Amino acid sequence: MAEREGPWLGLRRDAKPLVIAGLALGIGLGGFFDGIVFHQILQIHHMLSSYPDSSIATDLELNVMADGLFHLATYVFTITGVVLLSRAWRFHSVPNSGRTLFGAVIMGWGVFNLVEGIVDHHLLGLHHVWPAGPGPIILWDGAFLLWGALFLVGGYLVIRTDSAATPRTGDDAVATDGCGSN
Repeated sequence: MAEREGPWLGLRRDAKPLVIAGLALGIGLGGFFDGIVFHQILQIHHMLSSYPDSSIATDLELNVMADGLFHLATYVFTITGVVLLSRAWRFHSVPNSGRTLFGAVIMGWGVFNLVEGIVDHHLLGLHHVWPAGPGPIILWDGAFLLWGALFLVGGYLVIRTDSAATPRTGDDAVATDGCGSN
């Protein structure tokens, strides 16, 4: 029972639905930023622009379609975040805290960068952040991962400074032995 009542990831358990909604929104918004800024505006890469088979890597029509599927996934994450946020505030007694939500969105963006960077840049090698940019490719891919880690930690710290999500003294006691005493 203490598992369900005590803190969750160092936060008040009633903030969990708000944080999860913010994470989903952040993943979606981080993906939109990546796709819009890097793929479309700056055009420094596309989804498959470093694919090992050069006929795929240089096929602009295929890459634009892959970018579109990527945007579809970010759209799904964003809509999921909006639905979760609506449900959190409608069906749960979560704190009505813009600070916690903002921190969770920043965390979600960091999660996006870390997962996308590790999977697409390093494990699968589908594309890299700025393959034609100054310096080695690993510099830009590493900076992308660092950006993600900073967003993840920074977003968590924003939430931790919000009294609406910080465990109260009684919350810590419940987590200690499950009976409410130290």
